[in-house]
Amino acid sequence: MKKKLRLILGDQLNINHSWFSDSANDYIYLMMEIKDETNYVRHHIQKILAIFSAMRSFSDTLKVKNFNTIYIKIDDKKNEHSFKKNILRIAKENNIDSIEYQQPDEFRLDELFTKLQSSLNVEVKSVSSEHFLTSRNYVKEFFKDKKQWRMEEFYRHMRKEYSILLEGEKPIGGKWNYDADNRKRWNGDPKISKDFRPSHNCEKLLNTIKDEGIDYFGADSAENFRWPISRQESLKLLDDFIKNDLCHFGSFQDAMDDEKWRLFHSFISFSLNTKMLNPLEVIIKAQEAYHLKKLPLSSVEGFIRQILGWREYIRGVYWSQMPGYEKNNFFNHDRNMPKWYWTGETKLRCLSKSISQSLDNSYAHHIQRLMVVGNFSLLAGIDPKYIHQWYLGIYIDAFEWVELPNTLGMSQYADGGLLATKPYVSSAAYINKMSNYCSKCTYNYKEKIGDNACPFNSLYWNFFDRHRDKLSKNPRLGIVNSQLKKMDEIQKKAINKKANEYLDNIDFI
Repeated sequence: MKKKLRLILGDQLNINHSWFSDSANDYIYLMMEIKDETNYVRHHIQKILAIFSAMRSFSDTLKVKNFNTIYIKIDDKKNEHSFKKNILRIAKENNIDSIEYQQPDEFRLDELFTKLQSSLNVEVKSVSSEHFLTSRNYVKEFFKDKKQWRMEEFYRHMRKEYSILLEGEKPIGGKWNYDADNRKRWNGDPKISKDFRPSHNCEKLLNTIKDEGIDYFGADSAENFRWPISRQESLKLLDDFIKNDLCHFGSFQDAMDDEKWRLFHSFISFSLNTKMLNPLEVIIKAQEAYHLKKLPLSSVEGFIRQILGWREYIRGVYWSQMPGYEKNNFFNHDRNMPKWYWTGETKLRCLSKSISQSLDNSYAHHIQRLMVVGNFSLLAGIDPKYIHQWYLGIYIDAFEWVELPNTLGMSQYADGGLLATKPYVSSAAYINKMSNYCSKCTYNYKEKIGDNACPFNSLYWNFFDRHRDKLSKNPRLGIVNSQLKKMDEIQKKAINKKANEYLDNIDFI
């Protein structure tokens, strides 16, 4: 009897997909753990554990629902550690006459599966993943007659399209965006709620990964693994966030603290990006909480904007620019990454805390990624290719469709301004404003050229000085460029000398 094969990837764990609306006896559902996916960049061990654990949980759910499932584990003796080779074997062994796959979110996999037809003598068909609120090309079409792409314009359109936080055609509260209200420093009040993330023991899986010789980095944390691996856990995480922390999220979403790394963030990005949660259900729950619990509009709007606006927009940017976006390097930066990106062992406390936190937990929030690690990387002239690979490997929620534009475009300005209207760089003053890192740092955040001057300060001005030809006409940098022109030449020379001293000894900062 002929069978049909359906392929499920590790970030396609959507039990509400129409594939699973009815039990289909003539379909085989195939899932696989392969080294092609663990090894294309070096990954944080918690990311590998999270994806494999969530995949296994999803497979168990399918089996309970009586779906015919084949699951190839990382240590399976027949595992050829290649999508193509494993599919060819399974198709032959099971008399498969057609293959279906959900559209992958990453270009490399989309290209691989598109070419499957030529390798097989069976029909190969792609279907929607039924997750995103827009199609791949929606953003590109939306801006096709516009000179500039601006997320805010797209976001307002999406608010209207899905009737989110509206009174008629106008935004509740009279404003579309409350970003200006979402930049407060946290000084210990309000109190942080109990950590409501789930806990798992992944020691057995970790030992298997070690036995298979998979290269990884980061803290093992296998006995107290704190990430959701099922839809049920993901929903509980979301509900607890809305109940306990959403009210404070808006005000302190950009804040950073020396000890309290969790603050008021939701930790649902991994669940969203593996499709255990649907973006619209998250948005609707947040909107309902605003109405029923009278939560601050600035918090609810800020949270919804990240999902309804930025997440959908960034995906559209990715698909409009691939292939080739990953090769962008507007400033021609070519410096290697400092060794302490892999250890956190630097005297710069903001970087030490942000990187160590990332190594420990496979997580840092958006300001730590953008305005601490990303900021330093851009100021120091590190090759954006290396930064992209590091971000893609280290963060639990990093899949290329969302990570690549955020890293190369937003963080490193490597696309020359397609995504960001200016480079997102700052001196130490911003970091001190948004955190308490500077108060315990070896370096003095107020100084530019002294023995203990914070490297961010001299690197900041050095960055704009060495890239005058590319940035002097940027309308959003008028104040910076004006200050640079007025700067005393002796002072500028001293600042550049100090910056070069730091860059020449970057492994020892």
